[in-house]
Amino acid sequence: MKVLITGGAGFLGQRLARELLARGSLKDAQGAPQALTELVLLDVVQANDFGDSRVRTEVGDIAERSVLERAIDGQTAAIFHLAAIVSGQAEADFDLGMRINLDASRLLLDVCRQRGHRPRVLFTSSVAVYGGELPEVVKNDTALNPQSSYGAQKAIAELLLNDYSRRGFVDGRVLRLPTISVRPGKPNAAASSFASGIIREPLNGEEAVCPVNGSTRLWLLSPRKAIECLIAGLELDAAALANQRVLNLPGISVSVDEMVAALREVAGDEVVKRIVWQADPRVEKIVGSWPGRWDTSRAEQLGLRGDQSFADVIRGYIADEGISLR
Repeated sequence: MKVLITGGAGFLGQRLARELLARGSLKDAQGAPQALTELVLLDVVQANDFGDSRVRTEVGDIAERSVLERAIDGQTAAIFHLAAIVSGQAEADFDLGMRINLDASRLLLDVCRQRGHRPRVLFTSSVAVYGGELPEVVKNDTALNPQSSYGAQKAIAELLLNDYSRRGFVDGRVLRLPTISVRPGKPNAAASSFASGIIREPLNGEEAVCPVNGSTRLWLLSPRKAIECLIAGLELDAAALANQRVLNLPGISVSVDEMVAALREVAGDEVVKRIVWQADPRVEKIVGSWPGRWDTSRAEQLGLRGDQSFADVIRGYIADEGISLR
């Protein structure tokens, strides 16, 4: 089976690639395991190929049709479309956000339509498609009302994938990801970057700025569970999705104060003291428009699972990154 990951050099793309290579197979549209024969990692920068002969890396601008035509052919059975401009950057640079989050997504779907072989396409969307006056618990069919350019771009791409699936051009599925925490590495331009930073930096002995109020509630998912859900979501039977191709993924509803309390439970007071509270109205406005609780019963009925507690998420991050608590 030939598989493509867009955003293949990114954090999730690399973790997903590593897991797929370790598993060695994916279920096909009939639910039968098929050996992974080629994994194409497409990104604007060079991806790690893990020294594996099954991996082919492609460097190029995903908003260029020729790049997508090079990456997708009639043998591409499955596509994980992860490439995106993150929320804060999409808000700061409207043209770039539209080009990568929307125009490139439409181009990808259209290249699949042109190839004519109806590949499975998994598109990662976001809590940012919701906003405004929200019910206490957001459901799969709660009306979309994004309050940022990023959210609007994701919402439009969701609708496009649904229509391309309805027309039989692709076998699509959309997974609305909670905020992923804890991400390793450096802070990025996402408005939600602090959700990892206030855990990651203190554990690394560094100061971290929290730009939102402690009562701000987030919907979170660990990297481990995110990868499990991406693979399980791609392998879902299309008949089970029917004409509702979008799933809100399971996660943990947790306030920032509760996140800090979990960090204290796992790592102690001295680590927590490295968090500096400094409000940023721009970040508060974006993050405050996102839902803090989701109804994820449909995803759970289909076998997708989230984390049990945020303390467990922190422990998993510590184990994955080999961090020593003194």
